[in-house]
Amino acid sequence: MTASNCLRSWVESANGHPDFPLENLPLGVFSRDDQAPQGGVAVGDFVLSLRSAACAGLFQGEAALAAQAASGASLNDFFALGAGPRRALRQALQVLLGEHSQQREAMQALGETLLVPISACRLHLPARVGDYTDFYVGIHHANNVGKLFRPDNPLLPNYKHVPIGYHGRASTICVSGTPVRRPCGQTLAPGSDMPQFGPSKRLDYELELGIWIGQGNEMGEPIAIERAAQHVAGFCLLNDWSARDVQAWEYQPLGPFLSKNFASSVSPWVVSAEALQPFAMAQPPRPAGDPQPLPYLFDARDQAGGAFDIELEVLLLTAAMREQGLPAQRIALSNTRHMYWTVAQMVAHHSVGGCKLQPGDLFGSGTLSGPQPDQFGSLLESTFGGKQPIELHSGEQRTFLEDGDEVIMRARCRKEGQPSIGFGECRGVLLPAKY
Repeated sequence: MTASNCLRSWVESANGHPDFPLENLPLGVFSRDDQAPQGGVAVGDFVLSLRSAACAGLFQGEAALAAQAASGASLNDFFALGAGPRRALRQALQVLLGEHSQQREAMQALGETLLVPISACRLHLPARVGDYTDFYVGIHHANNVGKLFRPDNPLLPNYKHVPIGYHGRASTICVSGTPVRRPCGQTLAPGSDMPQFGPSKRLDYELELGIWIGQGNEMGEPIAIERAAQHVAGFCLLNDWSARDVQAWEYQPLGPFLSKNFASSVSPWVVSAEALQPFAMAQPPRPAGDPQPLPYLFDARDQAGGAFDIELEVLLLTAAMREQGLPAQRIALSNTRHMYWTVAQMVAHHSVGGCKLQPGDLFGSGTLSGPQPDQFGSLLESTFGGKQPIELHSGEQRTFLEDGDEVIMRARCRKEGQPSIGFGECRGVLLPAKY
């Protein structure tokens, strides 16, 4: 696709925008000044107010229904409508914002009532999160972490049969830009047989894809694998902050608890499956000898096009870098193609026992590392359990995060002939512990 074949908008900043061209149009919740939060759409360097657009009568039919549902302080009602109204709203917006829009003058006349500069907005959590589940579908991460504890047998026998996951804490999901407080907990020092209490000394990030659930299911009614993708409202970036030393002491026998429940950060924009469709791909074939998924987890169409090619990036900005005027340093570049299980398989498995999913539920993919050290999605992997510090261009070293460090995550889809689609940033500064 040449530049002339890309969709063009009368919102000039959308044309060639690296994150938010007319082909993207992700939804979120924003506010400015002392106004109440409301639903909006990112287009170029602006946020389109869905409330203002709906009040101006710019939408009809299913698009009007979707705009109304998405115009409030959360997107839960919009998520609940499902794929049909979501697609209708997207198509209507592409027409309204297109360079030949018949509503162009009317929309321009609304000024900043309709189009607000992103730089003037405060971005909020897109939805009320009822439940949060973190999966473990990044096989390279699972291998790397397993090797630290079981060098000869890094993957437990169930990994290639079942999408592993655990239930996290929804109340501490926070939007990008929210500072994160270093947690306290019990840890067991090497060589000791008694735990101690205090701030985590091995604070880490985890690079993940976030999955927002749309329409849910009734309790006791599983979602079939062939219908699972229809229950996904969209995608975001997710940083599942982790206290590795707390986790090492507490995780047996029931898994993470305080080591994970203090904060998980998400990017503010919900990128639709329709925007990602040009970057959909076949699920990579399983290595020879790996078991095939059980029937409830296998769908030929999902295997043929249920994976995504999304570039994932982690950058680190330390307090010393800020003082020296240095830019953030990239410390990892990975991709969602390293997921061992698809999103549809996660949805199908989560519901197969009868669990009720609801609009606004959030899934994390688990850490998505690649096979090479510069693709590792956590410091636990990049520093080989804290044994090999990473070198920063400020002259500093890191094994784990220090107070004042800011972790910045980005995601972007790139493909020859297609405009790039971005997720915006997921970032957070680490604050000192309180205890």
